[in-house]
Amino acid sequence: MQETYRRLVLSHFEEFAGKLDRWRKRNLYYYKDLEKLHQFLITDKSTVLEVGCGTGDLLAATNPRLGVGIDFSENVIAIAQKKYPDLKFYNFDAEKIKPEYFPIQYFDYIILSGTLGYLSDIQSVLETLQSFCHPQTRIIISFHNYLWEPLLWFAEKIGQRRPQPPQNWIALPDILNFLEITGYIPVKQSKRFLLPKKIPFLSQFVNQFVCHLPLIEQLCLTHYVIARKRFTDSENLLQTDTLPSVTIVVPTRNESGNIRSIFDRIPPLGSHTEIIFVEGNSTDNTWESIQTEIANYPDNPQFSYHALQQKGKGKGDAVRLGFSQAKGDILMILDADLTVTPECLPKFLKVIASGSGEFINGSRLVYPRSDLAMPWLNTLANKFFASLFSFLLDQRLKDTLCGTKVLWRKDYERIVEQRHYFGDFDPFGDFDLLFGAAKLNLHIVEVPIRYQQRTYGSSNIAHFREGIVLLKMCFYAARKIRFL
Repeated sequence: MQETYRRLVLSHFEEFAGKLDRWRKRNLYYYKDLEKLHQFLITDKSTVLEVGCGTGDLLAATNPRLGVGIDFSENVIAIAQKKYPDLKFYNFDAEKIKPEYFPIQYFDYIILSGTLGYLSDIQSVLETLQSFCHPQTRIIISFHNYLWEPLLWFAEKIGQRRPQPPQNWIALPDILNFLEITGYIPVKQSKRFLLPKKIPFLSQFVNQFVCHLPLIEQLCLTHYVIARKRFTDSENLLQTDTLPSVTIVVPTRNESGNIRSIFDRIPPLGSHTEIIFVEGNSTDNTWESIQTEIANYPDNPQFSYHALQQKGKGKGDAVRLGFSQAKGDILMILDADLTVTPECLPKFLKVIASGSGEFINGSRLVYPRSDLAMPWLNTLANKFFASLFSFLLDQRLKDTLCGTKVLWRKDYERIVEQRHYFGDFDPFGDFDLLFGAAKLNLHIVEVPIRYQQRTYGSSNIAHFREGIVLLKMCFYAARKIRFL
């Protein structure tokens, strides 16, 4: 039965190979939106493998450094290679491919756009693709909303859609289940595109704005899931002899009374712990306190200490300065007010080093906290912005404003490379990292912590003014991420 189905699908595409581009032109508005989506999700000049590449248009649109397409139709591959001679196309069965068939073993991105609907054994293909994944590889699976099956069938009957062979109609829960049983972790899932035909003004408005509204979003035609390979025990860095090193950046402004506690309380982390203090325009003796404590705590095999003074202003500038000088494999932010305790940091290290997440965000809103630590109005504002950012980034976040964030240095360097997409405008530092992590489809997870009342000094936050800045940033993120 399985072999009969495969022959039937292959025969269909061999027959229709010469007509695929004609059907693409007839529904160009839909295909251009798919290209726009993948151009957003895939970083320029990456290595990209597309399974079920058709005549190569989507692969070419991603502007890869090395683009490889496979399709089981020999006639389709011949057309693709003629259209895009700079890309590499192979006539292979997706269920039987091996890394040695290609010029490289690992790819940054693997695309399966509409492909799962034609596969006779989805599980086997996803298992096979594990061999092509390095830890940062992202699998991008796009597929039609099953609610559209009757409409698409009707469009086919009246000649508005390319004739189709029998295909699998699978819903999002089915995709997530396939990913679970084949060794992947879903990073992001979303929906887009409500009007597949171009109607001047109306289609752009509906597809850019209306289709992203709650409930209406469930009716969108295009669904997509982004996933990454799950770490195995042998890839778990906590199980190896060589632990990653850690850099903790501590932005400090008017925190003189906390400096000694920071030195006393930060535990050794990883193979080596580097602590970088970034002092910014203090009016007390914070800078002198840092210098005194560095003299009292000389470098040793477990710890090294550095102090920088920022020329700019704001926590965001301090974080970027500290990260630019960091030498650790893993980067952490610890606010000098110690409302997030240094004793929490091993929890963050465990999560990121075990591969349970790639961008680790602290969450202060799980455990009880006193009104002195976080007044009720602050709590309300934190919950509001967390809900808003969860909507904008398509990833669940409970507390976007927690200052403690942890990521790999190599991922931070990728965020820096992509910073031009959003611009260098974040005065806080948190959202530069969150936006960048979302743009790179990093796996964002949260570590709940117990939030403490500060014991020295007062908050440097101007709540109303900075709340207005946050709202402006949300509108900016909406335009650059959500309402593309």
